[in-house]
Amino acid sequence: LVLKSGSLTFMDAQEETLLREQLGDLRNKHRELDAQLAEIELAAAHDQLTLTRLKKQKLQLKDQISRLEDRLFPDIIA
Repeated sequence: LVLKSGSLTFMDAQEETLLREQLGDLRNKHRELDAQLAEIELAAAHDQLTLTRLKKQKLQLKDQISRLEDRLFPDIIA
């Protein structure tokens, strides 16, 4: 069930499956970046530029995850 501009629209099973797969992929990438960040931060001489770039990628993935979750699990005001 998806709410679009004031009217209810039903999401078909194929679209929902695709969104769930994308969500899983994004969550995996987010976890991988988190692990990479942890490794870099533990290194004595870590590369600040790489660290900043990875943090930015992680934030972008989190935003994409939030958008997909909003599409899959909309807040329905009763």
